[in-house]
Order: sequence, then structure tokens, then C-alpha cells
Amino acid sequence: MNHLIDWRPPEYWTRVTTIDMHTGGEPLRVIIGGLPPIEGRTVLEKRRFFREHYDHLRTGLMWEPRGHADMYGAVVTSSTDADFDVFFLHNEGYSTMCGHAIIALTKLVVETQLVESHEITFNVPAGRILARAAVSDGKVTEASFHNVPSFLYLRDQRVDVEGIGSVEFDVSYGGAFYAFVNAQSVELQLTPEHFDRIIDYGRRIKRAVMNNFPIKHPFEEDLSFLYGTIFTAPALDASHHSRNACIFAEGELDRSATGSGVSARAALHFAKGELRLNERVSIESILGSTMSVQVVEVTKFGPYDAVIPEVSGTASIIGRNEFYFDPDDPFRKGFIFR
Repeated sequence: MNHLIDWRPPEYWTRVTTIDMHTGGEPLRVIIGGLPPIEGRTVLEKRRFFREHYDHLRTGLMWEPRGHADMYGAVVTSSTDADFDVFFLHNEGYSTMCGHAIIALTKLVVETQLVESHEITFNVPAGRILARAAVSDGKVTEASFHNVPSFLYLRDQRVDVEGIGSVEFDVSYGGAFYAFVNAQSVELQLTPEHFDRIIDYGRRIKRAVMNNFPIKHPFEEDLSFLYGTIFTAPALDASHHSRNACIFAEGELDRSATGSGVSARAALHFAKGELRLNERVSIESILGSTMSVQVVEVTKFGPYDAVIPEVSGTASIIGRNEFYFDPDDPFRKGFIFR
């Protein structure tokens, strides 16, 4: 066994080091070493460069055999005007904002002493994020962040969905655009044993909305797309506000309550008069883990009445990995069945 401990791969193999985490059950693979240089001045430029030159590393780290259809990742780089520039990876490509990742990264950079302050700024594709860590005995007990301006985009719309029928929905933005659907209206139960049907319905509704309604960010073309479908339902725990399940990218089921999703929900409920300023609510995930959200500021974002949501949650560090890419491996770029 000592020979295995001392074994090292050939020098010509690509080696990528990660720290793996989860927030409320949702995975995050943080790439901390082994990446080639990423060019770009802004985080959007860096993301674009990575997509054009290193997308095989995204698929190799997110897809099987190193990952799975629901894996999620983050690339953290230095920044000229924030503590870090961060962009995000998933099974389909690259997302614009990720609240569960910000919560996990806040824990990571504080507990590993990459930063001395308990307030951290992240530039993400959607904008600037201010995060805060609550710390006890060197351990982050909760992380929170002020998200980008969030707003209700489409209100009380209907779309015909193949295999489901006419579906009522709203679209709201919380760093990404989501279509919101009442789970009971499409006879869905938001519990783990029904995950296959939740994913199927989420994908169908997303495609139908995309095909029938333009999704346009007021400033950035790169952000002008529907990221996912979020189903909402009553909470199973009476002390919580509600439960939701998010299907994003290409059929990924978020295990957490979804940080950008609860931000979009805060904007939606505030616009409909269902949430007051500084009213904090706790939202369950499909696993029963929670994130809390409140509207801390009212603002304008282009032509939209918008809010600044504050989202809070907890994360855990679960492992450190060194992944190898043998150039002779026919599956080095990964594969996926969904």
C-alpha cells in the first residue's frame, strides 16, 4: 500500500486540484490549481476566454467519470477591483450568478485565511456581490450576501407545454432568469422520490417559455437567457415560508434552495405585495435544507423596479481532489447521459 501512497502520475499528464464543498446538499467543485492562464480583464472576458479555449476542462471536471450530470463548479481568479473574480460551470456551460457557490466560497476563503476580513467582494458575470461571514472560533457558521439588483420580468403569463398543457408562470431575475410555476398547478410534489418528473417538467416548461417569450437583460447580452424553471409549493416545515425546486441548465436539479432563485423569488413576491421590506423568510429545498432571504433595499435597474436581496445559508467542505487527464484516455473530456 505504501507504493500507492508514493505513486505519482507522469509529468505530461494534466493535473487539476479542487476543493469540493456543498451548500444545503448542492455540490460545488472549486478549482484551485492546475488551470492554464486565463486571459481577460473582466470576469465576463475571462469566462469567454475559458469557454473558447478550455471548455474541455469544464466537461472533464463536471461530467462523468470525474463528475456527474448535476455537478457544479467555480473558477476563482484574482481581481483588479474586488477580492476575487469568479465564474461558474455546470453540465450545459456557464451560469451568470450562483448563490450557493457564493455561500460556499465565503466559507472557503475565510476558513483557509485567503482573506483577513469577514466581508468579501466577488465579481461574478452578473455583477458585484458583497458577502459576509459569521465566524465563531475560526469557523464560518453562516454566510450571507447582497445580490445584484433583482426584478420581476414577466408577470402572470401562460404558455402551452407539450405533455403538460397550459401552464401559468412568472419570470423573475436574481442574477439569472427563472420561470416560476406553482407545483400544485401542474400536479407536482417537491419531494426527492419525484425527482424524475420534476426534472422532466422543468425542462419542458423552460423550452416552452424560451420558444415563446424573449428574455432580455437590460444591459448584458451574455445574460439574456432563461436559466431554469423553479417550482414553488407550501413548506413541509410550518416554520418555513415555502419550498421550491429548481431545474436549471440541461436538467440539473438543485439540491439547495438556490441562492439566485430565492433572490428572484424575493423580487417576485415584493412586486406582488407578498413580501415586505426587511421581512426575512426561510425557503426549503427539495432536501429540506434552507436558505433565508430578505429585501434590504429598493432600487431601479434599467427600466425595472428592482430590489437588493440578502441571502443567507451554510456550507460544508467535503474533500480535496487531484484529477488526472491522461492524453491517451479516450474519455478524458468526459461524457454525459443527460
